[in-house]
Amino acid sequence: MTRLTGSALRLTVFVGENDTWRRKPLYSEIVHRAHAAGLAGASVFRGIEGFGASSLIHTSRLLSLSEDLPVAIVVVDTEERVRAFLPELDELVTEGMVILDPCEVIRYVGRGADRPGTGAANEAKRQDDPDMKGKK
Repeated sequence: MTRLTGSALRLTVFVGENDTWRRKPLYSEIVHRAHAAGLAGASVFRGIEGFGASSLIHTSRLLSLSEDLPVAIVVVDTEERVRAFLPELDELVTEGMVILDPCEVIRYVGRGADRPGTGAANEAKRQDDPDMKGKK
């Protein structure tokens, strides 16, 4: 097993589950744009309860009238790549919150490490990236 580490920037975007962009879920549009921008990855997490600027508590409990649950889209990549993606969010997010925080990435790579997008394939990409060069 190989352990890859390095400094990175975590982008977290909080929006409502029902927020849309051109009749498509906003979280999906953000993920697809992050992919098109070549970011390392994006994950969407659905909250079970929360509130934001509206002060309304949204919950997944059965008897609740609220269905617009909070959604968090998380992207982790180099600071340069994440900051280059921010103008996309300026266009997409009209109501929500964007948080940036520095983080350290520790990634474990096991079997199948030579598949495209993993292991040796990523080693070449890391060697081209000054922030990740020489890091394992």
